[in-house]
Amino acid sequence: MQLRHWRGMPLAGLLWVSAFIGCGSTEPSPRPPESPIDSREGALVVDCTGYPAWSGSTIYKAGDRVVYQNSLYEALVAIWTADPVHGTASGWYKLVGACGIVVPDTEAPTVPAALRSTAVGSTTVSLAWDASTDNVGVKEYDVFIGTGTTAVATSPSTSVLVTGLTASTAYSFTVKAKDAAGNISGASAAVSVTTTPGGGDPPVGCRPDGLYATAGLNVPYCQVYDTAGREKMGADHPRRIIGYFTSWRTGKNGQPAYLAPQIPWNNITHINYAFAHVDAQNRVSVGANSANNPATGMEWPGVAGAEMDPAFSYKGHFNLLNKFKKQYPNVKTLISIGGWAESGGFLNDDGSRVASGGFYSMTTTSNNAVNTAAINTFADSVVTFLRTYGFDGADIDYEYATSMPNAGNPDDFTFATPRRGALMKGYVVLMKTLREKLDAASAADGKYYMLTAAVTASGWILRGTETYQVTQYLDYANLMTYDLHGAWNEFVGPNAALFDDGKDAELLHWNVYGTYGGIGYLNTDWAYHYFRGAMQAGRINIGVPYYTRGWQGVTGGTNGLWGKAPLADQTKCPPGTGPNVGSTVPCGNGALGIDNLWHDKNSLGAEVASGSNPMWHAKNLQDGRLGSYVTAYGLDPVNDPTDRISGTYARNYSAPVASPWLWNATKKVFLSTEDEESLGAKAQYVADRGIGGIMIWELAGDYAFDQARANGQGEYYIGYTLTRLLYEKFKTASPYKNLRANQTMPVAADTLDVSVELEGFAVGDSNYPISPTLKLTNNSGQAIPGGALLQFDYGTSAPATLAQQSGWTLSTVRSEHSGSNSGGFKGDFHRVQLTVPSWQSIPNGSSVTVKLTYQLPIASLSNYTLSFGGKTYGLKQNYGR
Repeated sequence: MQLRHWRGMPLAGLLWVSAFIGCGSTEPSPRPPESPIDSREGALVVDCTGYPAWSGSTIYKAGDRVVYQNSLYEALVAIWTADPVHGTASGWYKLVGACGIVVPDTEAPTVPAALRSTAVGSTTVSLAWDASTDNVGVKEYDVFIGTGTTAVATSPSTSVLVTGLTASTAYSFTVKAKDAAGNISGASAAVSVTTTPGGGDPPVGCRPDGLYATAGLNVPYCQVYDTAGREKMGADHPRRIIGYFTSWRTGKNGQPAYLAPQIPWNNITHINYAFAHVDAQNRVSVGANSANNPATGMEWPGVAGAEMDPAFSYKGHFNLLNKFKKQYPNVKTLISIGGWAESGGFLNDDGSRVASGGFYSMTTTSNNAVNTAAINTFADSVVTFLRTYGFDGADIDYEYATSMPNAGNPDDFTFATPRRGALMKGYVVLMKTLREKLDAASAADGKYYMLTAAVTASGWILRGTETYQVTQYLDYANLMTYDLHGAWNEFVGPNAALFDDGKDAELLHWNVYGTYGGIGYLNTDWAYHYFRGAMQAGRINIGVPYYTRGWQGVTGGTNGLWGKAPLADQTKCPPGTGPNVGSTVPCGNGALGIDNLWHDKNSLGAEVASGSNPMWHAKNLQDGRLGSYVTAYGLDPVNDPTDRISGTYARNYSAPVASPWLWNATKKVFLSTEDEESLGAKAQYVADRGIGGIMIWELAGDYAFDQARANGQGEYYIGYTLTRLLYEKFKTASPYKNLRANQTMPVAADTLDVSVELEGFAVGDSNYPISPTLKLTNNSGQAIPGGALLQFDYGTSAPATLAQQSGWTLSTVRSEHSGSNSGGFKGDFHRVQLTVPSWQSIPNGSSVTVKLTYQLPIASLSNYTLSFGGKTYGLKQNYGR
């Protein structure tokens, strides 16, 4: 998700971004090194001549090579003081080889065997083969067509998707193995494949409305979706309940554990495992396999339900998740990749962070080109990962592919800032590539693999994401509709307001209401309607937090709500906030001690003030109960007054925003919370609007009262009260809305190959007003005449002020909302019409452009129709049902 809690782990540069940036909460887990080499046994002998000896006083940059203990090492990051042996174990160096007289490796790998086709489309073929062996190791495989000498595809694994083929054409493929020394095996036996006929889209079948269809593949959508395109989740689950399950709550550090047996499996539909990362080789990883790896190696002897299933070759959380999936086959598991801490790097086993570039450099090169090779490597590795560990899909949590300055983790700015203008382009290619490769794997395996994303709810970040045009590739989007306010600035407000009330202090400060016709955007309802402009309600899930945000020293407002709490000494603001990024808004005075149980630590080991607590701790504060667990989180109430309870925590509730909070008038502490009343309101909101469901960050924050705890005095602790409430609310709900349009669309037979895209967006703060170019391309096989009418929808989250500046006629057909959004938007869409000038026709194979302008960001335009000659057509890019 976004700003995750890094409990008790020192990490430099934690960013508390503007509430516009809407952060979530992750924490790192101790994990094994990315590529550990614990000894030189079997290491390649290399020539070390000319390389300097390692020095502890020298700063080495990535790529530098040094000699240490008669071995050659290469730095993977900027590093100093740590010697290469220790640095290799931490993922900072890699062992190149042992110094000595180099004996050239001239032995080629063995010939790949059993080359076969696993799926055939009109323009694609999926191939697989048995692995080759090599005296050192196989690096990759090259695929060839016929007698060609140029590889048409390269793969580090034993499968590949060959693209760019011609329909109804016979091909002969071979594969060769290659090692690191460049030795190449002989060609495999050839396999002959004939691509399927082209000229048509894949059948709709069970595919959800609007979901991109990979050409030429028979994707088994019906495994997961019914014939109406709705996800099948069990008779008592018409809506999704998605819980994030985190890797780091293992209990090994003395803090409360949250393991697979504690998950309320009957109450949920999906589990997102947080987190995997992009490693230094641009592959998905959870770290090297070892007994201390929570994902694949750790065990919990004596813990009931946590016994390993011997049917799996790995242990850890992954073993237990698959063990329980046997008992609960309707629950799907997805691997979440990225998060706040690991979007631009990855975490070592000691909690230190390697700033490797992550998604930023994997998708976008240093000269701002799409990094196609790395994207393909990553996507192939995701397919392999899902197959290896039994996941049902991948959840991409990239924070953030936006052109807005100072967005995301400040530790990532080195990579993100110079790439800002090209990040969205790379993100789109990443998601399209993942969709196509997962579709190919689905067709090959006979198992449907899902692709989802955690998406920002921040109107400010979305201004730099063009039209967030990755939505077409997603089975569904999980909206991070929390961290809408927090101690990154002084404005005190709800963590996850459902609605706007026209009183948001931050929005008032920036005159947002006056600028955008009364619309306020720091709330769940705004974010939902932004994405509703591009997707049907059923492919959207709103996010809810099972944790708090809070301030101390609050002044003004109503029992703190909409008050202010600036940090007294602005020179001590966390990185990424206040004067550190040139902001005129002070950073906030975050709550500490007993009001900050799930606290992070900065690079100096000091507590980061954020008022972050699991909801079970907040319930104990509300009752004036200290909690028997506080010392496990490093609190010392005996000696530290800030770690004691003082004053009274009075619960307050704002019905207009559907948000509760605790107010301690003695300490002037405000903690934004979530409880049965607010979650009930959100569940009803989801049910009433046909929304797909709710996503939870994170399951371990839920609560229940346990009378046996605290020496029989009882206290709130980890439970499932809120998750159970969601289940009870949703189990009798109607099916979610499965169609994007609120109108009848043309039938599939009346579809034209005409595409519309928005391009030419300005970058960062220059992108206001938002003024892209609409490009219409006609490949319909006929001319589009003058006077033709192009209609489309966009979300009511932006005011109905879309205009054109190119001499065409633009008119509003209808608008389902106007004015303030206090209490919620009244409808989903504005529908507009562009008229092709009477003097202009658009020949087949040509394009025309129209300059548009609007103020608040909008998601991809949707529900296109094109009318001429007395007939109305749909567009192919609608991917309609």
